[in-house]
Amino acid sequence: MASLESSSNLNAAPFDCPTLQHLNVDPSTIYTTSRFETSNKWFSAFAASISSEDLDSLIPLFHEHGFWKDILTLTWDMRTIRGHASIRRLLDARLAMTGLSAFHLIEGIRGPTLIIPLSGLVFIRFCFTFETKHGKGIAVAFLVPTSNSTWKAWSLLTRLDSLNAYPEKIGCLRPRFSLHESSEDGRQREIDFDDVDPTVLVIGAGHCGLEVAARLTYLGVPTLVIDRNQRIGDNWRTRYKTLCLHDPSWTHHMPYLDFPETWPVYCSALKLGDWLEAYATALDLNVWLSSSITSTTFNQEKITWQVSVNRGGRTMTMTVKHLVFATGFGGGFPKVPDIPGKELYCGSVLHSTQFTSGTEYEGKKVIVVGACNSAHDIAHDLCRHGCDVTMIQRSPTYVISREALEISFVGRTYDDNFPIEFADVLGVALPFATVKHMQKVSVAQIANGIDKELLDNLAKAGFQTYLGPDGAGLLPLVFEKGGGLYIDTGASQEIINGTIKVRSSPAIRRFAEGGVELEDGSVLEGDAVIFATGFGDIRGSVEEICGPDVAAKVGKVWGLDVEGELQRVWRRTGHPRLWIAMANLSRSRLHSLHLALRIKAIEEGIIQEGEITG
Repeated sequence: MASLESSSNLNAAPFDCPTLQHLNVDPSTIYTTSRFETSNKWFSAFAASISSEDLDSLIPLFHEHGFWKDILTLTWDMRTIRGHASIRRLLDARLAMTGLSAFHLIEGIRGPTLIIPLSGLVFIRFCFTFETKHGKGIAVAFLVPTSNSTWKAWSLLTRLDSLNAYPEKIGCLRPRFSLHESSEDGRQREIDFDDVDPTVLVIGAGHCGLEVAARLTYLGVPTLVIDRNQRIGDNWRTRYKTLCLHDPSWTHHMPYLDFPETWPVYCSALKLGDWLEAYATALDLNVWLSSSITSTTFNQEKITWQVSVNRGGRTMTMTVKHLVFATGFGGGFPKVPDIPGKELYCGSVLHSTQFTSGTEYEGKKVIVVGACNSAHDIAHDLCRHGCDVTMIQRSPTYVISREALEISFVGRTYDDNFPIEFADVLGVALPFATVKHMQKVSVAQIANGIDKELLDNLAKAGFQTYLGPDGAGLLPLVFEKGGGLYIDTGASQEIINGTIKVRSSPAIRRFAEGGVELEDGSVLEGDAVIFATGFGDIRGSVEEICGPDVAAKVGKVWGLDVEGELQRVWRRTGHPRLWIAMANLSRSRLHSLHLALRIKAIEEGIIQEGEITG
């Protein structure tokens, strides 16, 4: 547990990270505080104020710079509202029609807990359940002390996780018998949608698409997933053979079906691809393979989509109410810089998506353009196959070892013994502004501690590292760019050893006959150039399928808005009934439920399109 001493390192943003110093609180007073009495006192006052709709009593329960984070409960969106005036406006507009009620404190691991995540930063965290007119949910409160010995909410998350009239058909609500046992072709007719059109069409059978489909299916929403590949999981199988997940497998369980406890800590891409295929079968998901959309038309009056699908050479036309794009980061469109002189180059040029194994390049000189996860994985594989490898680093990279990741805030939230559903909720319970400042301290400690030797040796080898945007490490890179980092799986040592050579800063000016010429005039020889330069904008996928007019209405996808929430992902996109599902496995597990609940609420008339505030 961290010390209660004040931390001068946090002075840069006194209102985003509520340290005892910023709150003008004597650390010694914390030890005399009962977390149970404090949480019960705040909770009772909160419940009474909500029940009587007494905002004058409710608002002072929050710190003046505090936050109310909401997922579907008040806003049918993901919102982060800050400050007394904004919270009051939210409640004036939505409290009465939401009908918050039936508050109950939770005990055990979700009960009142004193948390000291950083030196000088103290929270009392507790959870409670609630009901609305339409559903049930969980709330997570983070209280901070004040100079007058009262504790106020720095952050309150309210998250709707079920609909009263339309619960998930799981557990005791699942059917007693298979619906298809009495008919050999019953299941196939359901997959084919012979009798009725699907309500939701999901484009892409990767993990996001399958998870959304699973959530919708067990909320009773007819859902079809289509994918261009011949098999579910081919989007992982066809990548380079050494690809594996860089996070532990216990963070990546999927809805309704966990990975086996026998699985390795770091799952291979091939293993994950096979799992996705088995997942779709086990959960009776409706998937069309070797299928692609040939045309779409949106009916403004009926708010429906007319869609034509080429299914293995046969054209099928259907009317659906929702399109969900689950086509991956950048829509799966590789991003390759436009470099002149390619026609002069005698070697091969490919994107990382086309690379499969270093065996094809044994004994050759290979240039890898890029310096993040895929670039390192590919360079490492080439190195193991005896290639002469040079990595061109275009900008500094945030590097963290796996060991450091497991002890960071990211790693601490998840482990094999902690309830994953609660870990998911805690992962979104604090505002990003606060998390970012907590991360800054953690990242600096890691860089000057467990990873210091690694980073120092990389610098000596000419590899440029930094601590991420504003020194906050991994999370802002993921949320703003979807990448820009390397979780070290072994390639860093090869860079340090000189086995993987590095050229930093000078960009490629042009291709030459035997390699590439850099901006400083030097020439790198290579038999192949592999661009590990990421992917484009998912709006390209929207434009390909729905046309430029629809794509133009979709705002910027990914990156954080002014409230610290991801833009256009799992939320309104700017075009009615068009949604985007995009995240890693853990975030998709969480937000797939939110998107499914929102679609179900629209379909059952609980909310209208205009009621979604995001």
